[in-house]
Amino acid sequence: MRADCTLRFPRFSTCARARMDIIFIEDLRLKTRIGVSPWEKAVPQTLALDIRMGVASTAPAGTSDDIRDTVDYAAVRARLRAELADRHFNLLETLAENIATLILEAFAVQWVRLSIAKPGALPDAKRVGVIIERAAASTAS
Repeated sequence: MRADCTLRFPRFSTCARARMDIIFIEDLRLKTRIGVSPWEKAVPQTLALDIRMGVASTAPAGTSDDIRDTVDYAAVRARLRAELADRHFNLLETLAENIATLILEAFAVQWVRLSIAKPGALPDAKRVGVIIERAAASTAS
């Protein structure tokens, strides 16, 4: 890693990420119970997720044409659906940390950028949300 990257991005390096290939899932709709009010704790809500997953290279999958050589985005979707089905989170931030950790650990990616939006949370806003980026422990500075 170049020194200027470490100085500008002490936690993990955007410069290192530039050398990664990205696998993405955009506008994934998942239901979970999210929020602090009593009705939010009882009624599942639909959230919109954008997920970017950094891998060292997609070239092995490009050569082999074998799903086992890449991140299976259908498996990511299925795992997230299963994990969120019966859970409650007070905050989007807590949910985001849980999802980022799950993706980093279960799918062996080096980096994840996750956007979670809660449509209709405020009457005068299209949606509210949180965007986080996390790196695997071996990638973080």
